[in-house]
Amino acid sequence: MNKHLVLVVVSSLLIILTNQSFSQQLLTTFEKSNYKNTSTYDEGIAFYSALANSSAKLKMMERGLTDAGIPLHLVLISKYEDFDIASNKAKGRSILLINNAIHPGEPDGVEASQMLARDILEDKKLNKLLDNTLLAIIPFYNIGGALNRNTGSRTNQNGPAEKGFRGNARNFDLNRDFIKNDTRNARSFSEIFHELDPDILIDTHVSNGADYQYTLTMVIPQANKLGEPLMSHLDNKLMPSLFEAMANTPYEMTPYVNVWRSTPNKGWSQFFDSPRYSSGYAALFQTIGFQSETHMLKSFEHRTKATYTYLVQSLIYLDEHGKELQEVRKNAKEAVINQKEFPVAWELDRSDSVMIEHKGYTATYPDSEVSGLPRLKYNRDQPYTMMVPYYNTFKPSVTVAKPDYYIIPQVWIRVIKALKRNNVKMFPLENDTILSVESYFIKDYTSRNRPYEGHYFHNKVEVEKEQKQVNLRKGDILVPVNQVANRYIVETLEPEATDSFFRWNFFDSMLQMKEGFSSYVFEDEAIEILNNNKNLKEELEAKKAKDPQFRESAYAQLQFIFMRSEHQEPSFMHYPVYRLMSKK
Repeated sequence: MNKHLVLVVVSSLLIILTNQSFSQQLLTTFEKSNYKNTSTYDEGIAFYSALANSSAKLKMMERGLTDAGIPLHLVLISKYEDFDIASNKAKGRSILLINNAIHPGEPDGVEASQMLARDILEDKKLNKLLDNTLLAIIPFYNIGGALNRNTGSRTNQNGPAEKGFRGNARNFDLNRDFIKNDTRNARSFSEIFHELDPDILIDTHVSNGADYQYTLTMVIPQANKLGEPLMSHLDNKLMPSLFEAMANTPYEMTPYVNVWRSTPNKGWSQFFDSPRYSSGYAALFQTIGFQSETHMLKSFEHRTKATYTYLVQSLIYLDEHGKELQEVRKNAKEAVINQKEFPVAWELDRSDSVMIEHKGYTATYPDSEVSGLPRLKYNRDQPYTMMVPYYNTFKPSVTVAKPDYYIIPQVWIRVIKALKRNNVKMFPLENDTILSVESYFIKDYTSRNRPYEGHYFHNKVEVEKEQKQVNLRKGDILVPVNQVANRYIVETLEPEATDSFFRWNFFDSMLQMKEGFSSYVFEDEAIEILNNNKNLKEELEAKKAKDPQFRESAYAQLQFIFMRSEHQEPSFMHYPVYRLMSKK
C-alpha cells in the first residue's frame, strides 16, 4: 500500500472513530445517539436526500418496487457528477455496489454506508478514492423488514435495541431469493445488478455462531466456483490485500467462522455461497461478491466502525487494482462464453485444507443452570491464538456438458421472465417444428419435509438423459449457450444444479399424474397386457418375488402394469426443458 493511501486510511478512520466530520450539521442517527441507535427507513432516506441536496456528486434514484410496495432506492456517488453507467464503463471506472439491510435487524452497513457517503463527499483524501471508481449504495434492500421494527428479534445480538426484522414484507429471507426471485425485491435487485455490472459487491450482515476475538468476518466467494482467471485474482491478490489492510486497522478480520455444533479451535469449512445467496448469485456473472459479517456479540458501535473500515479498504483496493480487476473480469466473461463443461453441484474436499491463524476464546462445558446438562461457554478471560485447519476447497460433484441451446416451451413463462431479468439472450421459434433433442427423465427426487422460503425444496435429484423427438410450437424459446450469462443459464436450467429452477419447484406440476384407473375396470385389461408382453410379465413376477410389500398389494401391482402401458402419461416426470446439440 503506498504512502498516499495509508494517509487515506488514517484520515477515514479518524473521521469515523472520533466523530469529527466536516459537516457537524449532518450526523447519522448512529452518531447522534452516541452509537446506540440505527436509522429508521425514513431517517435513512432523508439522510441521503440531504446529501443529494448539498452535493451534485451524489444522486439518489428509485429502481423498481419491493414487496412492501415501496421502490428500492439506489444512491450513486461520482466525483465527476457522471451518473451514466455506460459513460463510467467507457471511461474505465470500476463500480463498487454496497447492499444494505437485506436483514434489517443487522443494520451495521446501513449506518456505515451513510457515514461513508457523507465523508467521501467532504474529505478530499477519501474523495480521491473516486478518481477511478463509481460508488453505488442500496440504502435499504429489505424495506418491509426495515419498517417492521422491534426490540425482540436478533436474540443474541448486542444492539441496537430497536431494529428491523429479518423477513421481508411477505416474510421471505431475501438472502435466499436471488435465484428463485419470489419477491419484487429480488426482481428489482436483478435489474440494478445488471445495470451496474459491479466489479465488487458487498452485502452487509451481522453473524451468528461461535464467539471469538474478531469484530469482522467475511464470507469469501468460493474460489473454485468462480473459475479462472477470477479464482487466481481472488486468492493471490484481492484477499491477501484486504486481510493485510484490515490487520493494520483496529479491525483485523478472518474468514467467516462457519462453525455449528463445534468450536473454532477444531477448524472449519468455508461457507458455500450457492446462487441463492448474494455473493453466489454475483459469481454467476463474474462479479466478486462478499458478505461482510460483523460479530453479533461485539458492540453496535464497533461493528459499524469495522464495516465502515472494510468499505473504505475495498475502495482503496479498487483505486489501486480496479483496472486489473476489470481486465480479469473481461477475460472471465470471454472464458465462460467458450466454456464447454460446467460444474453445477459441489462438495467439500475434506482432504485439502490450509492452516490459518485464529484468535478465539477457550471453550468449556459447565453444567447448565437451566437443564443441568453440559452447556457451551466461551471464556473471554482465556483468549488464545492458534493455527487451525480451514477447508476452502470444493470439487465438482456434478458436471454437465453445455448444449448449443436450451429449448423452453413458451408456457413456462415464469422461467422465461427470470431469464430475461438476468439479461439472457433468447429468441422464439418462427414456425412449428419437430426436433430431436436431449431430454431428462426425473428418475428420483426427495424434498424437504417442511416449507423452506415458500417452497418444498428438492434436496435430492436424480435424472436419466434420453434422446427423443418433440413437437415444438411457434413462439417456443431457444436459449443459445454462447453468452456471458452462460453460468446463470446452466445453473438454473440443469435440474441437478444446486439451486436450479427445478429444485425450487418451478416445474412441480410435471411430477404429478393427472389420470389414473379404477382397479375393477383395469384388472381385465391388465391381464391382456401381460399376456401380450412376456418381458413385462417377467418384470412383475421378479418384483413380487423380491418385494413382500409389493406382493401383498393388488393396487401396487396394477399400477406397475399401468405405468408401463400406453396409458402412462408421456409428460409425467419428464423435465420440460430440452437440450439441443448440434450434429458433429
